[in-house]
Order: sequence, then C-alpha cells, then structure tokens
Amino acid sequence: MSGLMKLVILVPCSFFFVALVKFLCDYLWRPLRIQQMLNSQGIRGPPYRFIHGNNKEVAKMRQEALSKPMALGHDIFPRVQPHIYTWINKYGKNYLSWDGVRAELVISEPELIKEVRKNSEKAFPKRKPTVFISKLVGNGLFSVEGEKWVKQRKLGNHAFHGESLKNMTPAVIASVETMLEKWKGYVGKEIELFEEFRLLTSEVISRTAFGSSYLEGQKIFDMLSKLAIIMHRNLFKTRIPWIRLGTIILKSCILYCEHSSHHISKYQEGMF
Repeated sequence: MSGLMKLVILVPCSFFFVALVKFLCDYLWRPLRIQQMLNSQGIRGPPYRFIHGNNKEVAKMRQEALSKPMALGHDIFPRVQPHIYTWINKYGKNYLSWDGVRAELVISEPELIKEVRKNSEKAFPKRKPTVFISKLVGNGLFSVEGEKWVKQRKLGNHAFHGESLKNMTPAVIASVETMLEKWKGYVGKEIELFEEFRLLTSEVISRTAFGSSYLEGQKIFDMLSKLAIIMHRNLFKTRIPWIRLGTIILKSCILYCEHSSHHISKYQEGMF
C-alpha cells in the first residue's frame, strides 16, 4: 500500500516539476538568452520583464500620450506610437523589445526594411496575428502565405481593377448624396465629422460589396466596432496560456459570423 501511495504522490509531483521547468524555460531562460545574444551583437532595447515583457511599459506610455492634448502639426508619431518613438531615440534605429515572451526586433533603417520586405530567400515569415486580430479581420492577405495568398491576391486585384472601381461610382455618389442631404438638417449646428465619415465609409462598403444600405448591415458594423475596441484594449495584454477568451468576445464573433454569412448568401443569390 505504501508503494502505491508513493506512486500516486510521485506522478503528480513529476508532472508539476516538468511543467514548472518548461514554464521557467519559456518565460525566463529563453527570453534572457535571446536578450543576451542580441546585446552581444550591439542590439539593445528595454529589458525583458518576467511574463509581461514590455507590455506594461507600452500600455503606460500610450495612456500617458493619449491623456495629453495633441499639438497642432503633422508630427503624430510620438502620440500614435510613443513607445517606438521613445525607444528609437534611446536605443537606436534598430532595437529589441518584448511582446510578452515573444522577442520583437524593431528596425527603422530604410535599407534593412527593403531587405525584409523583399524577402527573396523567404527568411522572414509573416507574423502570426494575435487571437484578437484574427477574430477581427480573419485570414486576410496580411497573414496568409503561399497558395492562399496567391488566390486572395487574385480576388483582390479583380475587385479593385479599374473597371470594377468605375462600376462602383454610382453607389459612392448615392452614398455621398445621402450624407449631404442629411447635413442640410444640421445647418447652424456642430457636426462630428469623424462619425459622419465613418458612417459614409460603412454605407459605401454596404452598397458596393453587398448591394444594401448601411442600415441593413448595421449590426455587422456595430459588432466590428465592438470587436475593434476589445482588440485595442487587449493589444498589449499578456495572455496566459490555456486561458480562453471571454464570453463577450466569443459571442460577438459568433454573431458577427452569422450575420456576415447571411449577407454574403443574399449577395450570392442576387448575383446568380
């Protein structure tokens, strides 16, 4: 009996020990080793913080930048990407930062950027999007590679061909006329232009892509806006493995897919 009890105790302890070693390897030893190797090559950056990397620093910098009024001018870099602006000035044009445990080599030298973009030897694979971004935009051109990329590129080229864009002109004109007609009721009042042009963009997409008005696809655009807000809030948060997404995100994604499928089916029926 004592041997069986020892086995019952030993198995969970062994499992816990292996899991602990793997956790420390992934979240401590490997990041510190990468940081040391790049430092030896002259590439510096903000130091790695256990589990969070530099995410807390990034979130704090962005919050501070957005809390201050923006100066009149075209230099928006310090406000839009305050962490990149700060670290380029501090560590140089190329530096190492950390998105959780994932190392990120940030480059801003034009020649290096050209080399990475050319990617003739396929040495630079596309970054896998975070779960929030993939839920929002799906597997689009920016994330897929190989045959999928070729197929989607052909579809995109056809949709944005000169003749295809010319055929969209009446729908765009109708959307703008609708907006201008609505503005006639705002004489003497302030207009929130950002919201108005957001609605105009949604209206144009609805008319050209689905042949319907914005009101018919309003639920889709509202859910996309909610997903975008959720994505922005979680962009620099460290996600613990095995922890699932919140129910709000999952429900929003399910509803978004259902409504999108419904409108796509209607559009296909109209085409065929």
